[in-house]
Amino acid sequence: MVHPLIPQLEILARPLATQLGYELVQMVFHTNQYPPTLRVDIRPLDPKRETSHADCEVMSQALEAELDRVDVIPGQYVLEISSPGLGNLLNSDRDFTVFKGFAVEVTLNAPYKGKVLWSGHLLGRDEENVLLSLKGRRVRLPRASVKQVSLAEAETE
Repeated sequence: MVHPLIPQLEILARPLATQLGYELVQMVFHTNQYPPTLRVDIRPLDPKRETSHADCEVMSQALEAELDRVDVIPGQYVLEISSPGLGNLLNSDRDFTVFKGFAVEVTLNAPYKGKVLWSGHLLGRDEENVLLSLKGRRVRLPRASVKQVSLAEAETE
């Protein structure tokens, strides 16, 4: 479940990240720890660059100053900025570009043409569809129905 502060924190952090040349990939507030930890995953907007320690430090200093200014998080907390690393889930436009041609599994919220799980090779996505190749046949899955897109297990080993 998403912490209730996350949408407000994303509104603060997303434009700041963009201004600094980063994409905000994910924010998670771990309140089951003491002190609670706000984890922010970033990566450079330039797809040829990897996230460095210097990138994390720059984002950390800028976001810390902004969070102190607005004072939206009550009490003590730890701010942790890191790289999202390589995960199985595809989320951003960048992921769909980088992994074009890879074997993926698409899980839908509701059946489409009788199936909720589709496996094929990723062709990309547009505003309305996730595009797959299934044995050379192009399939358009409605993006609004997509629950998740993940790299197929054989691709991640």
